[in-house]
Amino acid sequence: MSQPGAMRSEAGAGHNAAAELLALYRSLVLIRRSEERLSRMFADGEVPGFIHLSIGQEAVSAGVMSALTPQDTIASTHRGHGHAIAKGISLDGFFAELLARDTGLCRGRGGSMHVADMSVGMLGANGIVGAGVSIALGSALAHKTQKNGAIAVAFFGDGALAEGLMHECLNMAALWKLPLLFVCENNGWGEFLPTSKQLAFTLKDLAAAYRIPHVVIDGNDVAVVAEHAASLVAEVRRDGPRVLECMTTRVRGHFEGDAQKYRDPDELAGLSARDPLDVTAGQLKALGIGESALADIADEIAARIEAAVEAARAAPMPSFEAAQADVYTVSNAARENA
Repeated sequence: MSQPGAMRSEAGAGHNAAAELLALYRSLVLIRRSEERLSRMFADGEVPGFIHLSIGQEAVSAGVMSALTPQDTIASTHRGHGHAIAKGISLDGFFAELLARDTGLCRGRGGSMHVADMSVGMLGANGIVGAGVSIALGSALAHKTQKNGAIAVAFFGDGALAEGLMHECLNMAALWKLPLLFVCENNGWGEFLPTSKQLAFTLKDLAAAYRIPHVVIDGNDVAVVAEHAASLVAEVRRDGPRVLECMTTRVRGHFEGDAQKYRDPDELAGLSARDPLDVTAGQLKALGIGESALADIADEIAARIEAAVEAARAAPMPSFEAAQADVYTVSNAARENA
């Protein structure tokens, strides 16, 4: 029979587990609803350029970021909204940036594929496949040089594995024992073609070639992602690079508006079976969290998003003069004296 103290300890552990999972669920909902709002705004012509949504992959962002400190840095991909939001960027600044407003995180100049906020360690999304990995590598080198105890995280998709830069960064991270966590969001697709038809190797093979420990997990279960991320982040701080491969699901097309005619209709119909939000909601209910608590979270987040959208719509457009101030040119006089 359990002693009273043990019973209180078990109850406390259960309460903490529910609170931690509820915080992760809140992050999942914030990412999902923000992107769904962006999708509608893009369809209405409010968002300039292209957007690439991470719907279905939110558990990777929320789970990995739960293991990081504000001093840790991340470099993202063209599908980087979830990473940015989970890392703690301002929601007002995020929507303003995607609407190309002067109050945006990058004063409207970066847009969807170049969202960055150094104040929270978000080094930026990137429109070039795999390019963010080298930025994270440089950040990891800076952390090691400064001996500040922070780590860098490089997010990339399985489509980036064929990039030469990916191999170079794995090699350098291993050689220099850099505090760098490589996180692959393996959704099975490289743009419009299954990666199984593009690669003659796996990420496990690649990590082994550079003698970097590799772990593959269910990337649609945020509790699993958070648990493994916490363990690997601790190892990275102590011993150097690690590779975390998260098997996940790309629900939308390569870009918003992609009809996905290249995908099997049966596959598309079954994508909701492992929805990260549904998986986590089920786990919370098993821990005693009721529907009303989940509904309250949904209502709170919906209100936050609408307030951010309205603030972005009301914000001023960037002035030409302000934009011009950050463009560097060489004058004729300087060119003649060079």
